Amino acid sequence: MVASVFITILACLGAGAIIGFAGGVLGIGGGLFAIPLLGLLLNLSQQAAQGTALIMVLPAVLLTLRKYHQHAPIDWRSAAAGALGSILFTWIGARIALDIDSTLLRRIYATFVFVIAIFYFYQSRSHATVGRRPTVYREVESYHRGWYSLIGVFAGLAGGIFGVGGSVLAVPFLTTFFHLRQTSAQALALAMIVPGTVVALVIYAAHGQAHGLIGIPLAAGSLLCVPYGVKLAYALPEARLKLIFAWLLLLIMVLLLAKAS
Repeated sequence: MVASVFITILACLGAGAIIGFAGGVLGIGGGLFAIPLLGLLLNLSQQAAQGTALIMVLPAVLLTLRKYHQHAPIDWRSAAAGALGSILFTWIGARIALDIDSTLLRRIYATFVFVIAIFYFYQSRSHATVGRRPTVYREVESYHRGWYSLIGVFAGLAGGIFGVGGSVLAVPFLTTFFHLRQTSAQALALAMIVPGTVVALVIYAAHGQAHGLIGIPLAAGSLLCVPYGVKLAYALPEARLKLIFAWLLLLIMVLLLAKAS
């Protein structure tokens, strides 16, 4: 029994390191990768996988956010506007998720991931096509903060229903309609979803859907490698970063559907 627990902890540390690195590169906290793996390898229900992943996500997001802020200052007022929009709807989304059949929730999650992946494939191709033409990026402050609150509403709802994914939903809005750089959008989206992530974790844990024995070593392993992922994110061309994100999202979708079948 003790040996089994020890092996589980070591495996979670190693998996957390890989997930943390990927999350640092893509600015998503790694939860999108952890959830299907927890379902496939540990046979957790979709709700338990989402709640357990949140234990890992919260400290990883905070560290990732700090590293992004070191590279380029974040507009905290706009982030706060988005956070205010996300808190209530994260709670609503989490309540919805806890009442859905686990297999159905997994399939809905797979569909959500697929749509985001297709969007990123489109964006990466668009960047490659117009690569010779300079992109005009906008500053965060050039938009009314009410728009950030609206993005926070949708990000919070997604984060509550799926445990994670709020920043994944927010980033395409910020890059496409607000014309922010990919890394700037990732940083701002992460800042928006931190309070909602806390809300979601509390709700999932209160319903027994967050397992600390798995989530804590995942978090520890993740924190070790997040800085290296963030460093790589700033070194990669933006189109390549989007393309990597899209392929990884498709992989996640396949893993989710494999578990749901």
